[in-house]
Amino acid sequence: MNKILVICSSCTGNTEMMAKAIVHYIQKQEHHVVYKSFEFDVIDVKELLEYDLVLIGTHSADDGQIPYEAEDFYNELNEVDFTGRLIGVFGSGESFYDVFCESIELMGNHLEHFGAKLVPDRLKVELEPDDDDLIRCEAFAEKACSMIDEVL
Repeated sequence: MNKILVICSSCTGNTEMMAKAIVHYIQKQEHHVVYKSFEFDVIDVKELLEYDLVLIGTHSADDGQIPYEAEDFYNELNEVDFTGRLIGVFGSGESFYDVFCESIELMGNHLEHFGAKLVPDRLKVELEPDDDDLIRCEAFAEKACSMIDEVL
């Protein structure tokens, strides 16, 4: 049984809906999954090294910035060597802004810079996920879980 951490930041509940769909899929696959929220849980970046897979969800604040509640986490990522660690990024945003879901790109690029192996698809959803988006969340989780054996 693999250990998987799902961390989420959600302002309107849209990214949280995505995270819950991902967690539900992972639980059905009988992996051990821990769910944490940037808003309510203390998250030590070194803790990420305890998991076989980490999935990080953020909404895009304003013009795509990292959400306030995830800023410290983002800045502390440079304290850990993530070489070879499997991490996926996902989240929701609004195409009203100049750059759609930029925080997901920022988080993914930052993690790659510190050696993480990213799940190839950075899952982005416009506003509230519909049924098709929730299916995409499950496919994202499936792909991420299938990559665990490649990395271990």
